This record gives sequence, structure tokens and C-alpha cells, in this order.
Amino acid sequence: MDDLLEPIHRIEELRAIEARANDAPLMERAGRAATAIALQMAGDRGGSIVVLAGPGNNGGDGFVVARVLREAFHDVAVVFRGHAAKLPKDALAAHRAYTDAGGTVVTDPPAGQPALIIDALYGIGFARPLTKPWAQLVEWANASGAPILALDIPTGLHADTGIATAPAIRASATATFIAWKAGLLTATGPDLCGNVTLETLGLVQDPATPPAGRRLAWDGVARALPDVLRRRARNVHKGTFGTLAIIGGADGMTGASILAGRAALRLGAGKVCVYLAAHERPTLDPGAPELMLRAADDVTDDATAIVIGPGLGTDDAARAHVERAVSVNVPLVLDADALNLVAANKSLRSALRGRTAPTLLTPHPAEAARLLGTDTSGVQRDRLHAALLLARELRAHVVVKGAGSVLAHPDDTWDINASGNAGLACAGSGDVLAGMLGAFVAQRIDAKTALRVAVCLHGAAADALVAAGRGPLGLPPSELPDAARDLVNRAR
Repeated sequence: MDDLLEPIHRIEELRAIEARANDAPLMERAGRAATAIALQMAGDRGGSIVVLAGPGNNGGDGFVVARVLREAFHDVAVVFRGHAAKLPKDALAAHRAYTDAGGTVVTDPPAGQPALIIDALYGIGFARPLTKPWAQLVEWANASGAPILALDIPTGLHADTGIATAPAIRASATATFIAWKAGLLTATGPDLCGNVTLETLGLVQDPATPPAGRRLAWDGVARALPDVLRRRARNVHKGTFGTLAIIGGADGMTGASILAGRAALRLGAGKVCVYLAAHERPTLDPGAPELMLRAADDVTDDATAIVIGPGLGTDDAARAHVERAVSVNVPLVLDADALNLVAANKSLRSALRGRTAPTLLTPHPAEAARLLGTDTSGVQRDRLHAALLLARELRAHVVVKGAGSVLAHPDDTWDINASGNAGLACAGSGDVLAGMLGAFVAQRIDAKTALRVAVCLHGAAADALVAAGRGPLGLPPSELPDAARDLVNRAR
């Protein structure tokens, strides 16, 4: 699958790539690539194009864009509040090439609304609050009403974490260079970047140093679906596709486990048994009569995978159910209350670390914080770091859910999901994801692949529903399994 997924690099890795390509005219390539996007965005709107150039190499990219735009007979104003002599070598050369070609530099934006603003203030090296002269330009750009194209990354956004330092550019589009950055894809990144275009600048990935991170997009994931999901063989039976046990559904919360069960059915599990902890439990789900609804105390040993946690509760009986599930030597998905019980119980954590069968965790940020002994803001400040810590400490495959869900694996590789939308911000979405994931590991798909496919497909299903006009407002999670099933079947 890795060959079909684009790499994500962190800042230090990007610096190493740039150093290896020291002789290549990267700034010129970046500027010209961004110019093509700028011309599309400006269109025939009329008015000038304003380039906000900063004091580093990102500013140099901006000077290249400004020069090429002038060559194409566009009215360009470059706003620069630094000292040209203090620019880095390549940026200084770009500044001189622009001014030698007749370009002018001003310190204040021109009057009137421009056709386009190009943010070339700060790039991936940004790591501190903006000083007043530069902050004023960001505030002006955001208030201008003009479309904004950010070069490499919007000013104010941290390239590794996706955390923004106010004021930050709110771009309409971003032209990012060389490779994807984690900060573009998670936390506040997706809200600040707009439509992102990757320009590799002709650099080829060094096979000797493969990236630890990958970007999950449905077009790539769909081309790498495991054979069991493609259903090509005919000599099969329900046992071929596994038996999934889902344990949860305490009083007043049976819907969570039933949602998970319905999702597991739609995504191909051969048999799904939902074990409910409620004292008064339904014996039939009219929406999915194929589900076998049983009491949580009646769990059998025939499952090829277990999901535990949706609506389970956190009382002593719930803890006993988790203890038993952890002891069973089959792939185990822990969600919701099961995660909270693990967070509060040292013996459960120890048992989890000692498992030999795959363990998969699906926490939202608050659950991840409890598992790590921190607070939610601590997780959100560096979602990738939190996911990697959990994967290492609990020897598990982990997804920290949210905007740009972050996946981490016990081998220290990681992924960030690019699918999904705000329609998923609804109670029950996580239950559906747990059921989908359970279905995949029940079908004996390896844990890393199962988590990647489930998370990306979950988001892609929401995207498909929005494209069909059924969201993001009022998108019930119960609609996700059918949309996900359709995507998988069309990928055949």
C-alpha cells in the first residue's frame, strides 16, 4: 500500500531533503509552480496581485512569483518590511532578480481590494509569534476579502503539529513544496490551508530513507484494498470472512453497539454477534436482523476478532468484560468506555502491553489524554506525538480521531488521514468506525492495513454523502455504512 500513498515529512526531514538537493534551483522551481496556481486563482478578476514577502526563504519564493507574474504582464505589488541585505543567499538573489527586472518593493499594501494575495511571509521554519510589522500584514490579508494563496504553508501554522499561532493566514489555497507536511493535514491545518496542491519540484524520494509518515487518501487506499474485500473467490462461506464479537451496550446505550454491528455487516464480516450489557436488551434489530443480539455475560470463544467498548459503561462488570477480552488471543479493537477503563486501571494497561495478538485503539483526544495522563489540550498541541506515544507504550495500532485523524503503529510508522468532513462530528460516528475496523480484522486483514482502510474509508463515506447532498449538516452516522460499502464495491 505504501507505494500508493504520498509521503509526509517532518521539518527536520524536509531540511535534509533540501540539503541533498542543494545544487537544484528549488526556489525558482517553487516560484514558477506557485505562479501557475496564482494565475488560475486570479483569473480575470482584474486588479493587482499583492505578494507579501517575508524575511526568509519563503519570501524568496514570493519574489520569484512576483517576477514571473510581471513577465506575464500582471500588475504586481510586493510588500516587504525587512532588510534585503539580511535575506538568505537564495532569497537575496530572488529579490535582486525581481528588482533588476523593474519590480518595485513597498512597505504597505496598496489601496483597494487586490485580485489575489500571495502569502510568502513565513514557511516551515516558523516557530514563534509574529512581530508587529508582519502580524499587521496577516491581519490585513485576512480582512481584505481577496483570495489568498499561501506558499508552502500558511504563515502562522506550525508545519509539524498543525497548531496555529495567532494571527495566522487563512488561505483559500496552498501550494506546498517537495512533500506533504503533517501540519497541513491535522488540527487547524485543514481549516487554514484551503485547497492544497503538492509541487514536488522534481525531487525524487530517496529509497534509502523512506518516510515514516504517509497521507491517506481514498484514491490511493482504494487501489490497494486487500483481496478479501474484493470478493473475487467464489468457493467461500461465512467462516471465510470471520466472526466478530462486539461487546458493549449498557443500559441506555445499546444503540452504540448496534451501530457498530450494522457497520461490521456492511463491511463484510461473515457473522456478527453483538453482546449487550443492558439489563433490558433487545433481542432483534429490525434494521439488521442478521445481527445476533446476546447478553454480554454469554460471550463465546468462536470470534476471530473482538470490538469492545461502544456504550459499555465503566462499572465493575464492564471492567470484567474488558479484562476477559484482553486475555483472548485474537485481534482486539478497544473503543470508547473500554479505553477509559484501560486508562484508569494499571493491571489492564499491563495486560494490554503483554498481548501477542494485534491491539487497535480508537481514542478521541479526550480519551487519548486519559490514556496518556495529560489533558485534551496537551494531546491537541501535538496529535502525532500523542499517537506515537500511545502506540509505543501500549504496543498497539492507534488512531487519534479528529480533523486529520492521526494513525500510529508499533513499528513507529504513522499516517494522517485526508478524507472526511464536519458531518462526522456527531455521536455514533466513532461506533461506526469501530464496527468497520472490527469487520476488517475479523476478515483476517493485518492490523496496520485494517486501520488505514477503515479510517480512510470512514471519512470517504462521509465525503461521498456530502457530495450527494446528504450533509455535512444533519449527517447521521447510521448512513455511513451503506456509503462505505458502496465505495468498496465500486473499487473492485
